[in-house]
Amino acid sequence: MSTAVSNAPAQFAPTASQLEMAYSVCRHIARSAAKNFYYGFVVLPRHKRNALSAVYAFMRRCDDIADDNTLSREDRHNKLAEWLDKVHRALAAQPTDDPLLLALTDAQRRYQIPIGLLDQLAFGTAADLDYDEPESAGKTALAARYQNFDELRQYCYGVASVVGLVCIRIFGYRDPAAEPLAERCGLAFQLTNIIRDVKEDVGNGRIYFPQEDLAQFGLTANDLAAVNIDVSRIRPLLVLEAERARECYRAGDELIPLVSEDSQPALWVLITIYRRLLEKIAAKQYDVFSERVALTVREKLVILGKGFVQRLV
Repeated sequence: MSTAVSNAPAQFAPTASQLEMAYSVCRHIARSAAKNFYYGFVVLPRHKRNALSAVYAFMRRCDDIADDNTLSREDRHNKLAEWLDKVHRALAAQPTDDPLLLALTDAQRRYQIPIGLLDQLAFGTAADLDYDEPESAGKTALAARYQNFDELRQYCYGVASVVGLVCIRIFGYRDPAAEPLAERCGLAFQLTNIIRDVKEDVGNGRIYFPQEDLAQFGLTANDLAAVNIDVSRIRPLLVLEAERARECYRAGDELIPLVSEDSQPALWVLITIYRRLLEKIAAKQYDVFSERVALTVREKLVILGKGFVQRLV
């Protein structure tokens, strides 16, 4: 045996019981926090459900850091960088006792998830920090963050389309055409979220609708923050974004047959839940200001049941 080989450090490898405990922690995080996504996880085979739960728990940890309002913007960036350093060390087979990292490392190896995609997931959660004003700047006027839809699409790529690219690695696919379809499917999900969460986002000083779209309908950012908002004035803007989302959901329909057969029901459940959410918003005439629109647990369970039927057929 050569000296180089004999002196090489042994790679850390968790035991089967450690991995089972780690995945159990991640499943609990996903079940508790992933209000829509977890319904798709349930239909997957156990090993794929575990992997998606690990990825979700990783994103949740990144989100929690980015959303920690007790820290300054700079401190949140630093804390996220420290967390990513721990992730990279774990992925390089250095020892860790963090169950999230144990599970994520196993999932990354099992499904050959590019580390660059995991980095992009983390950077995506911090995208909003780059637009928040530093504390010393004081309160500024409400304004659209993006000038046009191409800029919004770039934001959505980082926070949602990359999620789709990671998911299809776990689902399994052979045709490279699956990748741009997964990106568009993620865009559909994020546009749906933006439409649903407009009131909450405005309350946090964030306007995701492009300035060009606001101007097209004679709106300003401040119109979205009015105390007695006129939904009829805002509706055409939301209809425009909803039509863009619907077009992207059609890409999801094309994606389903391209992923492995044992994952197709899960992807169908995810797409159907988000698509139904969008249509529920439309049925309420796009009034997302009076109350937060969401599917009921019963509505999601009906979709989940149909997903189980697809898995059995």
